[in-house]
Amino acid sequence: MVDSPATIYDVAARAGVSIATVSRAINALDSVRPETRDRVLAAMEELEFVPNSVARGLSSGKRWILGLVFMRAGVDSGVLGVEEASLLYTDIVIRGAETRAAQHGFSLLLSSSDDSHPSNMSSLLNLTGTVDGLILLDRVLKDEDVAYLSKKIPIVLLSGRGDFPTAATVRVDNEQAMRDLAAHLVTAHGVTSVGFVTGSKDSPDSVARTSAFLDAITELGGSAQAHDILESDWTSAGGEAAMQERLKLDRPLPKAFACANDQTAVGVIYALGERGIRVPDDVIVTGFDDISLTRYFNPSLTTIRQSGSILGEVAVDALVALLDDPDGVKPTIVLPTQLIVRASCGCTEAVDEDLAVSVGDRRARVSS
Repeated sequence: MVDSPATIYDVAARAGVSIATVSRAINALDSVRPETRDRVLAAMEELEFVPNSVARGLSSGKRWILGLVFMRAGVDSGVLGVEEASLLYTDIVIRGAETRAAQHGFSLLLSSSDDSHPSNMSSLLNLTGTVDGLILLDRVLKDEDVAYLSKKIPIVLLSGRGDFPTAATVRVDNEQAMRDLAAHLVTAHGVTSVGFVTGSKDSPDSVARTSAFLDAITELGGSAQAHDILESDWTSAGGEAAMQERLKLDRPLPKAFACANDQTAVGVIYALGERGIRVPDDVIVTGFDDISLTRYFNPSLTTIRQSGSILGEVAVDALVALLDDPDGVKPTIVLPTQLIVRASCGCTEAVDEDLAVSVGDRRARVSS
C-alpha cells in the first residue's frame, strides 16, 4: 500500500510550528527566523514534501487567496480633466495589504466597482468560490448585504461603526481626528464659523467625520450654517463643483472649510482661487489623509494623517485571524491619526515638522 503524500500539516507537526509559519518559510520570507526556516526545510526534506499551490489548498482547505474590493473613481472633466487622484489613497491601502498578504503566504486578488456598476451580491458571491476571505473598502456593500455575505465568508470592513457581529472592522479614529482639528482651528486661529465638504453621502467615514467635526466645533463655541455643509463625492472634481455652487449664494463664506479628504480639499481650493479668494488669508481649507502630494500643494495642506499602508496591513492581519479562528471574537480595530498643520490654515512649515509624528508609533485601539 502506498503511503499518502505528506501535507503541510505533517510538516508543521514535524517542525513544531504553525501552518502559517510553514507557508512563510516556503515563500522564503524575512518574517521567519533563519533557525525556524531551517527546521521547516529539514522537516520538508524528511517527509519528501513538495509544496505547490494546489497541494497547499487541498491540504489546508484554503485557496491561499484573499480578495480586496474597492470603489473605483470614474472619469470626470473637472479640475484635473482626467481620471483624477481619488485613487491615490486606495493605492496606498492596496500596497500595504498586498505586502502583508505575501508575508502570510497569501496572494491578493483585487476587484473594483464604481457608482455606475456597483458591486452586487451576485458578483461577490462568485468571488467567495475563489478567495478565502474578503476585505471590503468604503461603500462597496450596503449594511444588509454585508450582514448576509459575512455569514458565508470571513469579511473585514475598512470603515464603518464596527457593529457587525459576523465581520471585523478596521477603521481610523475619525472622531478624535476631527476633535483635534476643530480644537486647532478655534484655539490657534480664532475660527468661530465653519463649513464642511463631505465625501459620498453613503460613506460611513464621511458621515463620521462630518458629525464629529460639527459636534466638536459647537462644543468649542463655534457654529456652521446649513448652507455651508456641502456634499461632495471624495473627488477633486466633486469638491470643485460643490464650492462653485456655494459661491453662487449671496452669503458670506465662513472662516474655514474642513474637507472629508485631501482630494476634495484640492478641488475646493481650486474653485476658491478661480474667484480670487485666497487660502488661508480669506478662507482656511483643511483635508484628511495626508497623501504624499499634500505638502507640495500651494498652499501646502493642513490635514489629518492616517497611514493607508498600515490600514491595509492590519486588515489582512485581521482577516487571517478570522480564517484561523472563525468562531472567535470579531474585534473593531481603531487606528490612530495625527493632525498635521501647514500653510492652508495659516501655520508655517516649521510647525508642520514639529507635529509630524508617525502613525506607526502610536497604538491602535481594539474593542470587541
